[in-house]
Amino acid sequence: MTKLAIIYYSSTGHGTTMAQELASAGEAAGAEVRVRHIAETRDPETFADNPAWSANYEATKDLPAATGDDIVWADGVIFGSPTRFGSTASPFQTFLDSLGGLWAQGKLADKAYAAFTSSQTAHGGQETTLTGLYTSLMHFGGVLVPPGYTDGLKFADGNPYGVSHVTGPENQNELDDATKAALGHMAQRVVRIAGLLAA
Repeated sequence: MTKLAIIYYSSTGHGTTMAQELASAGEAAGAEVRVRHIAETRDPETFADNPAWSANYEATKDLPAATGDDIVWADGVIFGSPTRFGSTASPFQTFLDSLGGLWAQGKLADKAYAAFTSSQTAHGGQETTLTGLYTSLMHFGGVLVPPGYTDGLKFADGNPYGVSHVTGPENQNELDDATKAALGHMAQRVVRIAGLLAA
């Protein structure tokens, strides 16, 4: 059975919702799925006035947090981070920066990788976040498996680099149908290519 790890950081819960959608799609594709959040690095008191951030923190703080071993375990990995000024969020980058020992041993190489992100606006840096993240995965020796335009549904969501969600000013965690379909397609594609690589 192909092993899929979904490793993400989420502050206000959009990434958590997307990760859950990916997990369901990965399981439907026949994979053994491991979902791991990247632990919050900020003191909860610093975001106590943000109800969505506090709610997501409370909902995930006691769940298993991501470690490098989750990547070693997996045949395919889907990473997720919100967009911060066109890049990944600092807790996500801190997690990547912690992987040097595994990278040096070659344990991050030859796996299928893809990614997802979200931002408040349609032009909030989603594409640069994904392509920048992929630069690190190239250093790993990873096999990039972006969705491209490999299915007609990608013309609806419009992002060949991965999957991105526009949250809007109301901070809604609801995913539209195009985003759900794109997440499902990406999970299925990563599971299929990861299975071929692991065979």
